[in-house]
Amino acid sequence: MIEVRNLKKVYSVTGKSIVALDNINITIAKGEIFGVIGSSGAGKSTLIRCFNMLETPTSGDIIIDGNNITKLSPAQLREKRREIGMIFQHFNLLSSRTVRGNIAYPLELSGMKKDAINNRVNELLELVGLTNQADAYPAQLSGGQKQRVGIARAIANNPKVLLCDEATSALDPKTTLSILDLLKDINKRLGLTMILITHEMEVIKNICDRVAVIDDGNIAEVGPVVQVFSQPKTLIAHEFVKQVTNFEVPESLLQQFSEKYTDNYKLLQLSFLGESTGTPVISDLIKKFNLSITILHGQIDRIQSIPYGTLVITIEGERENLTQAIQYLTDNDIRIEVLADGHQ
Repeated sequence: MIEVRNLKKVYSVTGKSIVALDNINITIAKGEIFGVIGSSGAGKSTLIRCFNMLETPTSGDIIIDGNNITKLSPAQLREKRREIGMIFQHFNLLSSRTVRGNIAYPLELSGMKKDAINNRVNELLELVGLTNQADAYPAQLSGGQKQRVGIARAIANNPKVLLCDEATSALDPKTTLSILDLLKDINKRLGLTMILITHEMEVIKNICDRVAVIDDGNIAEVGPVVQVFSQPKTLIAHEFVKQVTNFEVPESLLQQFSEKYTDNYKLLQLSFLGESTGTPVISDLIKKFNLSITILHGQIDRIQSIPYGTLVITIEGERENLTQAIQYLTDNDIRIEVLADGHQ
């Protein structure tokens, strides 16, 4: 459906070249919800604006549904943009128009007849849950309601692709979840391909099928959300995952363990995914390998429908038993990170 090849974007600022994107290669399947996560200034906003040519790439190709949009004439690009909807962080609604008028606006621009516009707007109002607010103005709406208007407007012309530019970062957590639920529902009903950029891993966890982690204009890591959560390969991905696990062993505690314990201990962080979350790990380690175990932290969450858990423990025992215990954990598909041990 979408293929990005060797994409590069360079800005000229006061005579200096600033590389915003460099050698970006991504493939996105039809109907997929694809997330792009990165810190402020990483290049994610530039990337998403390249998908509808609001930013013109310096080099590289963006192929959408068989068409290389970087090669289109202005007239062809205007036509292609009807297939690419976009919702924004700050809604970008027309304050002088009602909810109905905002949703109708792109349909009017496309030349649709008045009766057809009315019918389509009514469908969209029902889809986004704003039938009772049809005649309200943006100033009378909550943030979540404004974003629902933005979503309805973005999909009014039945696009094939929906771009979401920090669509929930101006909303409170409860409203964010309701908007993400709406986007998931639209994705299932309409089969829309969605590209969603954010700096919040919680958003990625709740809605995306796959995620690309962007850092300093480069793709640091890309993969299924479950894989990136359970086995982050890069430091930047690991930092974003910490947003959701909400636990980091304090440096003072790491130092305490390093100084206090002998050769026969380890401080471990265990990550569980899917069926392994139901494995009686602690009792098995104690029984099978005669270990002493202290639990410092533990939690179980879900990445969409898949259970995911983390556990931070200290284990003490004979060195050979420790080695066997770690192999046992690995054999049971439990990811292990050694935070501190007796050799440090």
